[in-house]
Amino acid sequence: MRGETLFLAHRLPFPPDRGDKIRSHHILKALAEIAPVHVGCLAENAADIANEHALAEMAASWCMPRRSKPLPVAGAEALLRGQPVSLTAFRSEALSQWVNRLLAERDIGAIYVFSGQMGQYVPRDWQGRLLVDLVDVDSAKFEAFAEAGRGPRRWIDAREGRLLRGVEADLVRRADATLLVSEAEANLLRKRVPTPDRIRALGNGIDCATFDPEAVEPEQALASGGPHYVFTGQMDYAPNIEAVARMTNAIMPGLLGKLPSAQFHIVGRAPTREVLALHGVNNTHVEGEVPDTRPWLARADIVVAPLTIARGVQNKVLEAMAMARPVIVSPDAATGIEAESDRHFLVAQNDAAFVEDLLRLSKDFAAARALGCQARQFVLDTMIWPAMLSDLPRLLGHESVAPRNAA
Repeated sequence: MRGETLFLAHRLPFPPDRGDKIRSHHILKALAEIAPVHVGCLAENAADIANEHALAEMAASWCMPRRSKPLPVAGAEALLRGQPVSLTAFRSEALSQWVNRLLAERDIGAIYVFSGQMGQYVPRDWQGRLLVDLVDVDSAKFEAFAEAGRGPRRWIDAREGRLLRGVEADLVRRADATLLVSEAEANLLRKRVPTPDRIRALGNGIDCATFDPEAVEPEQALASGGPHYVFTGQMDYAPNIEAVARMTNAIMPGLLGKLPSAQFHIVGRAPTREVLALHGVNNTHVEGEVPDTRPWLARADIVVAPLTIARGVQNKVLEAMAMARPVIVSPDAATGIEAESDRHFLVAQNDAAFVEDLLRLSKDFAAARALGCQARQFVLDTMIWPAMLSDLPRLLGHESVAPRNAA
């Protein structure tokens, strides 16, 4: 199949500084090397508007209306329509009209939907190739939230999970291929939909030239004292909030009795009130948003990822591994990364195991250094972006295509 590509993403794929934007950025870059690509996405804030110019470097055309619908309005609309809030929150009439005009006027051979919320923009009568990148199984994530929740929030999350499961099943039925970030996520979705045959994994990669410990100056704030443990992530995201609360309240107390100088640093934008309240508790420091997380990773003695709810592949783990840091993860955070525990990272099964592993690596500098070096070699050998996305031309129907310059 020939023709141009329409790429629909729920957020602007620039800058690639958080999990979903990292994946969408590299996929968009790969698509632009195959055929002319048109981008439809939504702006969330002034920073997105300021970065709109970046689309000109890759896109033949684009549309990026502002997503300004308040969440209560999206919730009310979702109740009236019997739809998930995830869909109504990302509905834009301006973007819908642009998509319809583009499909009528341009030779679009394929549509790449990034994140299930954007499937609503694909016309029901679309006859071209359709790739749906769900990244991970959102319905299962909301079901997990509901199981752990209480009160009205439990009902809201259960409803969202139930309705999203129907949306995911419909997209799988319509798509030529449905993509997930790991084989574990792909297998999970296969068990949840009636038509599982065209579901496959398309893994995340890592930019090892950017995440190179030799390319950055370590953060001076961590130059003395310690040992220093670091967690990075978007700090208004519920699984990250739960993870840092677990580290502060359940893991750090077990450490401080034997290692009273240990320090835990929470590095990431938009910390919630709950996260900010952790500052000063059990030697925890809420650093908030920083211009660049790499210096913090470069100076960290150990990077931790004690997530209890995690879908897909954790970019924060890959970034720390690429930076040659010793990393200790929960089983959930390890999902989708085909690394070996005790060789490339450590998988701690519970709070006591986290304490034990942190104490051991904090005292055995040679073991910590060896673990970090083997972690970086693992991502260099197996997880660079071009290798992870090498199958995209075939998925798009371009079986043999020479790379082209972006529009």
